[in-house]
Amino acid sequence: MANGTTRTNAVIECILSRSAAKYYDPTATLSDEQIRELVRIGTSAPTSFHMQNWRFIAVRSPEAKARLSPIAWSQPMITEAAVTFIVCGQLADSSVIPDRLAPLVKAGVMPAEMVPEWEIPARDLYMDYPQRQRDEAVRTATFGAAAMIYAARSLGLGSTPMIGFDAEGVHREFGLAQDEVPVLLLSVGPERPGNWPQKPRLPVADVLDLV
Repeated sequence: MANGTTRTNAVIECILSRSAAKYYDPTATLSDEQIRELVRIGTSAPTSFHMQNWRFIAVRSPEAKARLSPIAWSQPMITEAAVTFIVCGQLADSSVIPDRLAPLVKAGVMPAEMVPEWEIPARDLYMDYPQRQRDEAVRTATFGAAAMIYAARSLGLGSTPMIGFDAEGVHREFGLAQDEVPVLLLSVGPERPGNWPQKPRLPVADVLDLV
């Protein structure tokens, strides 16, 4: 596929033109409905065995931003962006799978007898392996955040994924559950001038092996 051809595709152009924003319009806001829509899009991302093991905390009020800022290295995006999501992954727990698959069964997409065929291998994969449970929490949250990043770009909004924060502080301040991992912060909002374009990447030849 020629480069010129890929750039005529709106989705690919959105991905290729995305860059982490540093400067936001501090006077801009997003409505609760816009925030919900971003999360709805984020939750269309893949999750292992359809567990959907994530949660999103939308830090949008001045009071909530003031609570988050000091435990997020006082990064300006926390207070200037319209919203900063605390993207949480939940430790993989196979016991939720029947409930998660119930809508598929009800809709006739999946036969009921197939549910144990998903739950049993998931239990074998995760139950006795805490590191795998945590790895899956991180994967899930990252997939969801990535979908939100590109959705934001397609809507003309900037976004900034951040790992600069005190995880224990976020856990405590925002009442995360014991099985929740604050994987990253994601600021989203209208930008102001000064943000860089996407930075050049390593050549594909340096990162790809064809076997």
